[in-house]
Amino acid sequence: MTTQQIKYFLVLADELHFWNTAEKVYISQSSLTRQIQALEDELGFSLFERNKRNVKLTDAGKFLQQHWAKTINELDHIYQQAKKINQGDAGVVSISYPGSITFSLLPNFLDLITTNLPDLKLELAELTDENHEKLLLNYQTDIAFSRDTISHINIQSLKLFTEPICIAVPQDHWLNADTVNNIDKLQHENFILSGLHQTTYFSSLLRNLFNQYGFEPKISIESDFGGMILNLVSKGLGISILPHSFKYSKFNNVRFIDLDQQIDLYIHWRKNEVNKTITKVIDFAKQLDTTGYN
Repeated sequence: MTTQQIKYFLVLADELHFWNTAEKVYISQSSLTRQIQALEDELGFSLFERNKRNVKLTDAGKFLQQHWAKTINELDHIYQQAKKINQGDAGVVSISYPGSITFSLLPNFLDLITTNLPDLKLELAELTDENHEKLLLNYQTDIAFSRDTISHINIQSLKLFTEPICIAVPQDHWLNADTVNNIDKLQHENFILSGLHQTTYFSSLLRNLFNQYGFEPKISIESDFGGMILNLVSKGLGISILPHSFKYSKFNNVRFIDLDQQIDLYIHWRKNEVNKTITKVIDFAKQLDTTGYN
């Protein structure tokens, strides 16, 4: 059997219609029929029950649909990674990151890469509640910036810097560096925050912080995107708690007040990475001057 035959089977398993499937995979209906028949002959059992009106999966076909879909997806990721490795400096590197570094470290990092590897294409993905470990191991991302550590035998990590978290308030808000000790008074304020129900490191940090302060925040708006949160704070729609890096966004009508709480930034990549382009990019990350972010 071939991977192409399995792909034909998976499309037919979704469509349950030979003509529609043939159009979708750009082959004739007779060719599709021959490919499916050859696959069934090699397996020694039927994948579909057919009559003049209907096509439906056999129980064995349902089982293979479930497992082959995952296998083909993994093979595609591996193929794409091999393609990147073959392309060298002119290939593609995928980078995932939290929104907090959009205005600070990330632009400097990208400038360093594009200056030294001008033919390299970068794919950027701002993640909210994703599993960086899974994305790296599945080759869905090559380099991951995150606020939490990853403890896995096949993943290498480096802490880049530590910074405080801040309360972001409108310019005319009563809270300042002198009154920040009266933080219990904030329980009546409208907060604009990431969902505290999420499993991200930052959401967990916020839950612990409010438990420490002894009150549950009045969340008027939930958003996972710091740029949107700061825009709403600047409009006077509430206050928020964010990493210090967002201070570099320079939103008008927003003040940042440091709290006595720290948060880290890590960079992660696959250990023993064979793609030399990725290792070059990691080397540039190690050269970054992060003193200004502490």
